[in-house]
Amino acid sequence: MTPTMTPDEITKLIFRTALKERAAFDLLYRHTNAKLFGVCLRVLKDRAEAEEALQDVYVKVWTKADRFAASELSPITWLVAVARNHAIDRLRARKVPAAELDEAHAVTDPAPTPEAAASAGSERRRIDACLDELENERATAVRGAYLNGDSYAELAARFDVPLNTMRTWLRRSLLKLRECLER
Repeated sequence: MTPTMTPDEITKLIFRTALKERAAFDLLYRHTNAKLFGVCLRVLKDRAEAEEALQDVYVKVWTKADRFAASELSPITWLVAVARNHAIDRLRARKVPAAELDEAHAVTDPAPTPEAAASAGSERRRIDACLDELENERATAVRGAYLNGDSYAELAARFDVPLNTMRTWLRRSLLKLRECLER
């Protein structure tokens, strides 16, 4: 089982990736690909498409790692945002509904490896505990945006708040989550 990296260690890998260090990029991939694949899969709901999206996500990470420092996000939050946004873009660009996709895409086993499941379970418990510290509406909005792939506009309509208010809710909630996860 791969040991979990701290946010500081992942940040250093992102900075080294910005300097085009392949070894750092490889290590970053090995420690984060299961989480980012999960994000792509939750949004796209198709394993093969999620695998393709994950490749594109890491190309973006390689080419845009220098933008991380300006984002003021935790490293995992930034990586998840890159994956989520890319998956949503792919979802919007689909020309064929998911129900009509070739059945061959679903042939691979969707279950995570035991190592990935254990790591994801531990991380998931930490995230859930931090989400529980948020106001209920804020936690629901964060789950909708970052776990279900709901757009900011959809969330704003669901909670009957202006779009900019929803953006503020999510930004402030992510900052609180980062503080909680860094404890």
